[in-house]
Amino acid sequence: MTFEPASDARLRADDPLPPEDRAGTSFTLCTDPPDGDTLYRSEAPRLARYFRRRSPLDEVADLVQESFRRLLGVTSNVDHPQSYLSRIASNLVRDRAATSARHHEAAQLPFDDDAVAGPDPHRQLEARDAVARLEAALATLKPKTRDIFLMHRLEGLSYAQIADAMDMSVKGVEKQIAKALVVLRRRVGPL
Repeated sequence: MTFEPASDARLRADDPLPPEDRAGTSFTLCTDPPDGDTLYRSEAPRLARYFRRRSPLDEVADLVQESFRRLLGVTSNVDHPQSYLSRIASNLVRDRAATSARHHEAAQLPFDDDAVAGPDPHRQLEARDAVARLEAALATLKPKTRDIFLMHRLEGLSYAQIADAMDMSVKGVEKQIAKALVVLRRRVGPL
């Protein structure tokens, strides 16, 4: 198969015609875009309707102004400013929705958080009652047993350190702490 150049440079009847040659259609090329004031007067009502359906009423005027500010901030001439304004408007609505969602999430606190709920009065009463029962149970212990138990639990001393301080054996310290735990568990509950 060999390629032969077309001898006839004319278009065939079934070839698509360029836009300016099509019968019954007229296309206008945007050679001279409208000035900002004319564009604002013609497009502001359309943008306001668009924003009214998608955002709070108190933000509509601001969104229209922001759309035109962004359009006029473009350095090159825009061939179709109406289409460009529509794109700006949809981007503004999308951006405002995303910002609103982020602010809404940041403002939420977990329900169980103490900052929201405050201190639980039942838990405070139970803790106060448990401390009172523990103090009453400690008061029933022999002084030596109570001192050994408090040295271990409150001061954090080891059995060997307590044995040295009280001049007794480690086995004796273990027996005294065991006695204290039996009495306290019986009167207060598990420690």
